[in-house]
Amino acid sequence: MRHVRAVLFDIDDTLFDYTGAERAAIVAQVSEEGGLGALASAGEAAQLWSELMAASYQRFLDGELTFRGQQLARARAFVAAVHPGGELLDDTAAAEWFESYRRHYRASWQPFPDAAPTLEALAAHGLRLGLISNASEANQRPKMQEIGLADFFSDGPLICSEEHGEAKPAASIFHAACGELGLPPEQVAYVGDRHDVDAQGARDAGLTGIWLNRSGGRSEADAGVTVIASLTELLPLFIASRR
Repeated sequence: MRHVRAVLFDIDDTLFDYTGAERAAIVAQVSEEGGLGALASAGEAAQLWSELMAASYQRFLDGELTFRGQQLARARAFVAAVHPGGELLDDTAAAEWFESYRRHYRASWQPFPDAAPTLEALAAHGLRLGLISNASEANQRPKMQEIGLADFFSDGPLICSEEHGEAKPAASIFHAACGELGLPPEQVAYVGDRHDVDAQGARDAGLTGIWLNRSGGRSEADAGVTVIASLTELLPLFIASRR
């Protein structure tokens, strides 16, 4: 591994347990509404919500929907699946439904247990820290504050795709963060939970790409991508690179 002076992180499902919060929130939402309707189980509800999120969020990344628009699209599609034959939610009803879901979602926010100790250790060893996220700054800043990780990044960049204008894996979003750090890409590492969007994207932009695969499987990684199963593996990697 090359000598690294700064480490950039993805947020959702890397530092923040997005999937866990999303699953807990949608189960709480359908329970509050009085039942699963046409869905067979809470697991089916969570799976459907995850699939709808992926589809609508990709439309946001592709520029087809605004950040708010993808939220409303998810709400409409989910309610239509739970209550087939009912009228589609208008914008006001979809916004109210999503805000109800979001209250449950925010109540479930938490960082991964390995996040804070790792960030503290990296900072103590002189590594600069920053964030890149395929989301909006207005969404991600409060989240980082709420889960107690914002202070680790107070002096580093937060580059979000909505404000930047391009999403990962575009090289420009990685280079924008390197520019704010004042470092060339070869002195910066990027850590994320997506092999393609995060690790490969960073590698192709000239950074050290690190794939956080919490499931532990390592067979999918390709040349130039380092794979870890926990954030606690990062500091030993960077210390070794300095020898």
